Amino acid sequence: MRVTKFEHAALRIDDSGKSLLIDVGSFTTPIDNLGTVVGVVITHEHPDHWSPEHLDRILKGAPGVPIYATAGVARAAAGYDITVVSPGDTVDLDPFKLEFFGGEHNVIHKTIPAVENVGVVVNDSVYYPGDSYAVPRGVDVQLLAAPLGAPWLKIGDAMDFVLAVKPKMAFGTHDMTLSVIGRDMHRARLKWATEQGGGEFILLDPGEGIDV
Repeated sequence: MRVTKFEHAALRIDDSGKSLLIDVGSFTTPIDNLGTVVGVVITHEHPDHWSPEHLDRILKGAPGVPIYATAGVARAAAGYDITVVSPGDTVDLDPFKLEFFGGEHNVIHKTIPAVENVGVVVNDSVYYPGDSYAVPRGVDVQLLAAPLGAPWLKIGDAMDFVLAVKPKMAFGTHDMTLSVIGRDMHRARLKWATEQGGGEFILLDPGEGIDV
């Protein structure tokens, strides 16, 4: 299984000639080679995690592909056929098994309304939490896509999240709001946290990937 990072929060997972897209949003450049896409996951409704332009492009390249997202996304993306998922749900999408965790977006500020958020575990091994620190209890995480920077993120909390998950490998995502210096500093902090559990932190830039 190949996991490729794109700008900000977007991931592509390829297995057995088929592809899954996660959180292709407004900070992400268009993704090509869409003919193998069999599913799309959107963790929550904020535009840096989805956009009508990206959905239209994906659906043109892979007509009828199912989209799995929260009820908040279904409301925001009225007109698209969204399959609503919640924490505890499991979806079998050959060759991908999707398990959803969490439930709430991390707090940005008390004046900003909270939204639903689901983290997703793919094939019992790859975990992307969306905009949350939800720990997938009972899952032996082989690869963690760990948020690096956000209006809601304090690096100490992100380190505690990685320490709690104890992944075998991790890389940074959700990073387009950071300067190069800030990104590298946060990568170093999450590298330390990953290594405390015996794991390895991988440096991935947009377009680069890793096999799991």
